[in-house]
Amino acid sequence: MNEVRDVIIIGSGPAGLTAAIYAARANLRPLLIEGTEAGGQLMLTTMVENYPGFADGILGPELIGAMRSQAERFGTEFIQANVESVELSSPPYILRTADEEFRCRTLIIATGASARLLGLPSERHLMGHGVSTCATCDGFFFRGKPIAVVGGGDSAIEEALFLTRFASKVTVIHRRNALRASKIMQEKAFENPKIEFRWNAVVEEVKDVTRGRVTGLVLRDVLTGELSELEVDGLFVAIGHTPNTSLFAGQLKMDANGYLITHHGTLTNVPGVFACGDVQDPVYRQAITAAGSGCKAAIDAERYLEHVMVEGLARGSSIHPPPTTSSLS
Repeated sequence: MNEVRDVIIIGSGPAGLTAAIYAARANLRPLLIEGTEAGGQLMLTTMVENYPGFADGILGPELIGAMRSQAERFGTEFIQANVESVELSSPPYILRTADEEFRCRTLIIATGASARLLGLPSERHLMGHGVSTCATCDGFFFRGKPIAVVGGGDSAIEEALFLTRFASKVTVIHRRNALRASKIMQEKAFENPKIEFRWNAVVEEVKDVTRGRVTGLVLRDVLTGELSELEVDGLFVAIGHTPNTSLFAGQLKMDANGYLITHHGTLTNVPGVFACGDVQDPVYRQAITAAGSGCKAAIDAERYLEHVMVEGLARGSSIHPPPTTSSLS
């Protein structure tokens, strides 16, 4: 395609869709490339009860659908495809899918982060039906019930401690005989009477797929191979997240874990390229914080384009990028 777009958005979770809403209302005619698995992690969530405005909660796919309809109503164009390569050396930036090439003056990256899973078929079948990757999202549903947390790092122990507010008992399952979490987190966990530990154990199966909900776990002792069962009503997988940033390797700055580094809100190290949502947020990872940063990215892109237009008029070019020392960098 020969047209140079004002803004292209990659990603269709809360961050990307909110960016699309704001960019469309600013008359930037955004193109959103939503990927073949559209909607992000909310598509794996049954009930969302902590998103403002929904007193009785809303299903994750319904929330995404409402955001998408709103963005479309304001003029966002959607394409369901995966971006396979990008060129960010100079504007206009080039994005390629399997079938098409797109060019843009600004790019908003909202590709998110994927929770690492155990890789069990039963885990995937029961995701959102007792299996979760977010304690702050789903802990409330397990009030007074026994649950398990898989993992041994800070994130796992933090989730276990949080879940003791609701659960009758939290069993931490760890494949080793010692935690990787910080000492202070370990001390808090060991002192909490609601937390128990299953050492040297891995989950072999999540039961019960036939009943459509979690009723227990089959555990395997990694030292003896012995199988045992643990009765729980929920399983929280807390073995980390992987930001979806491999597409930008060597072009955008990332931290040691692969999250995009942003400054002054959503600005990356490349002028005109912005990042929002879980792809640059290893801390909060909530739908509401992702949506908020998507709003910021769209506003940042709009202001960048205004700056480009002013500079372009002065220099006789409509796509001349502002210097990296400008007030936006």
